[in-house]
Order: sequence, then C-alpha cells, then structure tokens
Amino acid sequence: MSEKTPDSSHGWIVTFAGTGINLALGVLYAWSVISKQITKEWGWNETQAALPYSIAIALFAFMMVPAGRLQDKMGPRLTASLGGIFCGVGFLIASLGQSLVGMVIGFGILAGTGIGFGYASATPPAVKWFPPQRTGLIAGLVVAGFGLASVYIAPLANYLLNAFGIQSTFLVLGIAFLVIVVVLAQFMKNPPPGYKPEANPAVHPKAGGAPKPAAKKVDYEWHEMLRTPQFYLLWVMFMFAAGAGLMIIGKLAKIVDLQAGIKAGFVFVAFLAVGNAGGRIVAGVLSDKIGRTWTMFIVFIFQAILMFLLRGLDTYGTLFLASILIGFNYGANLSVFPSAVKDYFGLKNFGFNYGWVFTAWGAGGILGPLLSGWIYDSYKNFNHAYLIASVCLILAAVLTFVTGPPKRKEA
Repeated sequence: MSEKTPDSSHGWIVTFAGTGINLALGVLYAWSVISKQITKEWGWNETQAALPYSIAIALFAFMMVPAGRLQDKMGPRLTASLGGIFCGVGFLIASLGQSLVGMVIGFGILAGTGIGFGYASATPPAVKWFPPQRTGLIAGLVVAGFGLASVYIAPLANYLLNAFGIQSTFLVLGIAFLVIVVVLAQFMKNPPPGYKPEANPAVHPKAGGAPKPAAKKVDYEWHEMLRTPQFYLLWVMFMFAAGAGLMIIGKLAKIVDLQAGIKAGFVFVAFLAVGNAGGRIVAGVLSDKIGRTWTMFIVFIFQAILMFLLRGLDTYGTLFLASILIGFNYGANLSVFPSAVKDYFGLKNFGFNYGWVFTAWGAGGILGPLLSGWIYDSYKNFNHAYLIASVCLILAAVLTFVTGPPKRKEA
C-alpha cells in the first residue's frame, strides 16, 4: 500500500509540475516575436537578433549536462529552483538596456542557463515514477509544456511589447517566471530508493515495437555511453532535426511577413506551439507502440518534405498549416529522443546521459538560426536555408536504419 500511494499520487503530481515548469520556461520560443520588434525599434540586423537566441540555446543545451548530474545526485527540487532563479534574473538584466552585450548576458547566458536547469529537472523524475510502457507518454506530457508555451507567451509578449515596450516586457516576464518556476519546483521529487512502478497490464509489446520491459536492462555511466556508436548516431540525428525546427521557430514571424505580408506573426508562433506540444505527446505514445527509430524516420521524412515546400508558401492558409505541421514534427523529437536514451542507456543516470545527448539540440540551435540569419542578410530570403535543412533531415532519416539499442557486454 505504501508503494501504491506514491505511484498514483506523487507520480502524476511530479509529471504535471514538470509540465508547468516547462510551460513557463518555454518563453524561449517567444523570441521570434521579440526579435522582430528589436530589429524594428533598435535597428539590429537579423544576424544580431539571432545571436542572443542562439547563445541561449547553446547554454540551455550545455547546462543540461551539469544540471542532469545535479538532478541525479541532489534531486530535481534544487535543480529546478536554480533554473527559475537564473532565468528570472537573466530577464531582469535584459530589461536594463538596449545593448547587444546586455541582451547576450541576460537572455543568452543567464536565461539560457536557467532554462537548461529547469528542463533537465522535469522529465527524469517524472519517468522514474512509471513503468517502461509509459515512458513515451510521460516524457511527451512533460515536454509538451515547453512546446505549448508559445500559445500564451507569444500573444502575451506581443501585448506587452505594444503596451509597454521591449524592456518592460523582459521585466514583467522575468518576475513572473522566477516566481512560478520556484514554486512549482517544490513539488518535484524522485521516487524513494527501491521503488518499483507496477507495469500496466493493459499494455502488451508488439513485434517490432518498443523495447520489451522484461528484457534485462543495464545502466550506462556517461563515459560508457560515449564509447557507443549509438550515442553519436542519436547526436547527429538530433542536431539535424533540432536545427531545422529551431531555425523556423526563431524566424517564423519574419518568414510570414516576408512571404505573405502578414504582420501578426505572433499568431503563427502560437499555431506552431500547438503543433509542437501535440507532436511531443503523439510521438511519445506512437514510439511506445512502434519503436523509437521508426517514429524518428517518419518525423524526419515528413519534416524534410515540409521544409522543401516552404519556399513556395505565400498565403495565410498554407503558412498556417505549415506552421502547425513543422511544429508537430519538431516537437516529436523532444519526446522520442529522451525515450530512446532511457531505453538504450538505462534509468539510473538518465538525467546526466540525456544531458550529453541534448547538446546536439544546442548545436542545431546555434547553426540553424545563425545560418538562416546569414542567408537572409545575404539573399533577402530564407530559401537556401530551407533546402539545407531538408537535405539534413533526409540524412537523419537514413541514419535511423543503422541505429538501435547497444549490445552491452555482461560485467
């Protein structure tokens, strides 16, 4: 009875607290709206406007490694609280001036660090409360918060920008998210030592589906994981997929204005966020049923087609549909990859191990937005960036055919 109570109560509390933390820290995806206003009012070019966003992504990804270790060793409550503090303080610093250096320090370095700490502490404790058959579902629910954030943050940021200006927008968001994340962090906890979640009897693994929970699992230390080819295959695929999605997310308001003359870009950011959140949940559930790599293959090919077609889209309806679908495919990666890391390398060091894999997301986040900014400044359109992203996604799809669980020597 003592084990059943935390399974039914604490597990879901941790899951939805993690979703709430990600819902707040998803403010990163409002940069498309903010950067458009910065280029308009402060006279920055697209490459300059992409720099704080790209640095935030890089710090987000890099800090996932130490934050994952801290989460594994000290627990998610402390890690998530630090995330809220770093992010809030970063936004307050960004509100103090109009310099690129200040924005890089505030939004790029400090807020990026805070987002990494908060994100690293959300998924690992949640999946530890549930059986393997629910890994994709729970991971999808937690990370859906991050993707869904732009549904409210984009319109909110647009309102604040128009009503109070850029600096006051950073001030308000910084105070709000500091308080929200620190409060929700107090609900985060790992299961007690020796806790064994009960398997769902309704779930029956199918041939060719996700890894069988009955199979013997071995927990990899980070240095053991880095010696496997699976780590590098996952890393490259994640970098290509994340780079394509983040390139669009960071420039979407500019894209719809450029290609269709639509000024209300924040609406499309919200559309993309709905797809982003939906993709995380749907792909998580799908990968539990058909396997991680098959889900990746479907997502990569679908996204490659969309990126190729994006060059010719210039109406409200086509861009509306593309925004949702690109967001869906991008979001799918954020539930499938952590699920694959747990399947391949075990649960004990999941936070730290996923932190290493997540650096690929950071690499994609640096290359994608900066490349698209440079291409726009050179050609006054994003067409070449779309084609490069499409080719990279096709390469990622090919790599799924040589990616599978590592064969571990018995100790």
